[in-house]
Order: sequence, then C-alpha cells, then structure tokens
Amino acid sequence: MAFDFQGIATQFVTHYYTTFDTDRKNLAGLYRENSMLTFESSQSLGAASIAEKLTNLPFQKVKHHFDTADAQPTATGGIVILVTGQLLVDDEANPLKFSQAFQLVQDPQGQWFVFNDIFKLVFG
Repeated sequence: MAFDFQGIATQFVTHYYTTFDTDRKNLAGLYRENSMLTFESSQSLGAASIAEKLTNLPFQKVKHHFDTADAQPTATGGIVILVTGQLLVDDEANPLKFSQAFQLVQDPQGQWFVFNDIFKLVFG
C-alpha cells in the first residue's frame, strides 16, 4: 500500500473518541456536507446535522474504550474502519458494548474526513 492506512486509522479513532468524550461539538470538523451518520438507525446528512445529533444525545458524560480498530484501504484511496468497544454514560457502572464503522476519504486539500459513520450498540 502507498500509505499507512492502519496508522491513520489508529490515530483517527484515538482522536475521534477523545474528542467525543471531552467536547462532542468539536467533532463537526471531522465531517463535510456530504457526510452521513447512521446512529442507532437514525440518519443525519451533513456536518451541521451530524454535529447537532451528536451534541444532543441524551447523556452528559461519556467515556469510550475501544478494543479493536480494524482498517482496510478502499479501491478509491479511502479507509474503512470497524471499531468495537465499550462505553460508559453519565454515572452508570455497567458499560455498554458498541460497534462503529467509518469510511474516511480525503478532500481536495488532502485532509481526511468522515464520509460514512455507522454506530450501533450491541446487546446480548
């Protein structure tokens, strides 16, 4: 491969969850107007809509811990990432399991951004 897709994925995932856990509104810069989020089957299109969705989730505090972040390059030069992990919300003692998939692509200036984002809690 011409680029370190796994390294980029690991850096992205670490940055994403650190930002999510400290100040969700700052995630807006990771998305563009053609980005799409599917969060628990609810879809949002565009950076502003995605930021609004993430900012208005029904909890105040969250702490993510990701167990895996598997990545593959795409045929068009992007990166697909599948994350599994656990999260704690507010003052809950029992973590919730989650999976999240990202497709990263580069804009014309070469900056990576989230084109697709799918989040799902895992029960059972």
